[in-house]
Amino acid sequence: MATRLYTHPIFLEHITPPGHPERPDRLRAIERVLDDEAFAALDRVEAPQGDEATILYAHPADFVARVRAAIPDEGLARIDADTTASPKSWQAVITAIGAANAAVDDVFAGRADNVFVAARPPGHHAEKNTAMGFCFFNTAAIAARYAQKKHGAERVAVVDWDVHHGNGTQDIFWDDPSVLYCSTHQMPLYPGTGAKNETGAGNIVNAPLAPQTGSEVFRDAFLSRVLPALDNFAPDLIIVSAGFDAHHRDPLAEINLTEDDFDWATGQLMQRAARHSGNRLVSVLEGGYDLHGLAFSVAAHVGRLMKG
Repeated sequence: MATRLYTHPIFLEHITPPGHPERPDRLRAIERVLDDEAFAALDRVEAPQGDEATILYAHPADFVARVRAAIPDEGLARIDADTTASPKSWQAVITAIGAANAAVDDVFAGRADNVFVAARPPGHHAEKNTAMGFCFFNTAAIAARYAQKKHGAERVAVVDWDVHHGNGTQDIFWDDPSVLYCSTHQMPLYPGTGAKNETGAGNIVNAPLAPQTGSEVFRDAFLSRVLPALDNFAPDLIIVSAGFDAHHRDPLAEINLTEDDFDWATGQLMQRAARHSGNRLVSVLEGGYDLHGLAFSVAAHVGRLMKG
């Protein structure tokens, strides 16, 4: 069964200030590497626009209204110190949500075993009531709730290997034992959350990594904390918050992973998806700001997804 890819030209029209790390060139780099003949079998589908009502699965209506009101008619508008909106940002955000939800539909309907959503802006820093860290709404969290509401999933796991802790996902699911949130991330680092003792309702599993950590420690964190939690939880669906800024080339952090580590971690999650989730796995792009490191890490990730 094919691996599906969702993306859309609108994601290039979410504009950020010159020099901002979360820039359209990120997706251009991914597009170039996935144009290689090694990815000829990838099932490429244009991302659909999402249903705005699904944002309310993870965020309250007044917050959604505030974000929408902040989108400028021209130029750039600052949402917070790191997060900027441009005139097409709303459409980009809605399409990212639409892509992730469509990916959930695909894996439950059997149209694909797994799906990679190449979208921007990212989402995992968006808390229930706060847009921050380049993120407006929490795409992965909305997709998890969508799987529960639309497809009756009883247990959804979100695994986040972005180098920055997904404070937003943790905030949204803090007291919800029907969603498991597992995160590997550098600590100390923005946003300052993600300590081991942050456990929510027993459904939050943080595996903080010290600066300069490399492959061995990252893989041990996966093997000792993330994978046992997944096996114990036995999810109906695995969603990956797939940030690639733990790559050794990335300028925003100090973790020294390689493409092989993302290949390996993807394979480990696919094994758990096969064991517990009927192979259902949806991966949503989060961070990754060195274009070379991002592109080749995505290639390793998607290549592993395609191997089945």
